[in-house]
Amino acid sequence: MGWVEQELSAAELGDVRLDLRLMQIVETLARHAEQSVPQMCSNWAETKAAYRFWGNERIDWQEVLRPHQQRTIQRAMAEPVVLVIQDNTGIDLTAHPATKGMGYLVSATTRGLIAHTSLAAAESGVPLGVIDLMLWTRPLSQVGKRYSSKRRKTADKESQRWIDGLHAAERALPDHPQVIVIGDREADFYDLFAAPRRSNVHLLVRICRESRSVEDPLKYLKPALQAALPAGELAVQVPRSRKHSQRTARLTVRFKSITIWPPNQQRHHRGPRIPLSFVVVEESLPPAGEKPIRWVLATTVTVDNLQQACRVVGWYARRWIIERFHYTLKSGYGLEQQQLENVEHVKRFMATLAIAAWRVLWLVYEAREHPQQACTIVLDQAEWQALYAWTHRRSPHPVPKTPPTLGEAAQMIGQLGGHLSRKRDGPPGVKTLWRGLARLHDLTTGFLLATHPPDSSEDYG
Repeated sequence: MGWVEQELSAAELGDVRLDLRLMQIVETLARHAEQSVPQMCSNWAETKAAYRFWGNERIDWQEVLRPHQQRTIQRAMAEPVVLVIQDNTGIDLTAHPATKGMGYLVSATTRGLIAHTSLAAAESGVPLGVIDLMLWTRPLSQVGKRYSSKRRKTADKESQRWIDGLHAAERALPDHPQVIVIGDREADFYDLFAAPRRSNVHLLVRICRESRSVEDPLKYLKPALQAALPAGELAVQVPRSRKHSQRTARLTVRFKSITIWPPNQQRHHRGPRIPLSFVVVEESLPPAGEKPIRWVLATTVTVDNLQQACRVVGWYARRWIIERFHYTLKSGYGLEQQQLENVEHVKRFMATLAIAAWRVLWLVYEAREHPQQACTIVLDQAEWQALYAWTHRRSPHPVPKTPPTLGEAAQMIGQLGGHLSRKRDGPPGVKTLWRGLARLHDLTTGFLLATHPPDSSEDYG
């Protein structure tokens, strides 16, 4: 049984044919990155079937994702700590004005929809899958209207999605021993910290409001944190970006337990005071031209020593995974490039695509964390044999009977995608792997034709 059948065996779309079609579409998407739907599909019949699936009004997009969510929960239950990373992203469909039902995005001239994803990951960083996905549009009737966010309740604002994501994690993992729900600075608001939680679920948020009132002799958060003595140093790997290369940063660590007050406009509601652990990491000597790293993290986890503080920082550093997930959806699989009839079709397409994108991202991190396991967990015999034969084409020797390890296979797939595999290059990233997987499909077809040619003795006359 292949990974798609295992992942989606619990699919219940109301018709066995729809369940099988979902499996076929996900497998096709996973193998063909950076291509349009007609390019992904082998013929017009498959292309038409895919568009018909996404346009089927009887299919609930949430049901498309549900079997993957169930498998994600199973994987999460095998981990002692699960990180549930939340983030928003805009799906920009401005280039497709014919798509019906779009809302506005960051400006009055942009169109599309908003996604709020909760991605589960192991403490090691291996992505386990999508726990929850919320999709919505901003009404065009609200474009240009100004509202005071202070006058509206959280339930009436998009901030509510962070609380909804917290509750979704609770529902999905009620019996898990430790769930850490992570958010960036957009999640820094009082009502999230004040939301009721089970004892096994904790929050970890990067703070952006250091001017808030706190229960401390210095009255405000920023001076209270500055008064905390350095507890030690922490070395972290800063990933490469367009603006800078990968580097190791040495950060000074401070931590302090502080109780925060409700905002001024909420004090008349008698909101509770909330005790939190704050961890501050700062880079004192950044390289020339680099902006120093500074994170202020707040968590409901108790932090009493340097080891606990460093662990919290390590958890937050995994937030980068969800950025790579959204990047894979958009750049790898062209979420914003595909032309679909209306927003409901886009939602079904995104739910389908999320499963394929997770699988590619999982391969990247799994190959780094557990490189010694056999590659047969991701490749069938013909695929790894074709991959080996191509990689060793300049110095050919027989394809081994034993499959390569997952780490070796990921390195070879990366070479297919353009990774140079020099010692200083490090392991291949998600982009080279999705490109390599796309090429591997064609290589495998050629390998099978070369090693198992069709019977030429058949008379076609």
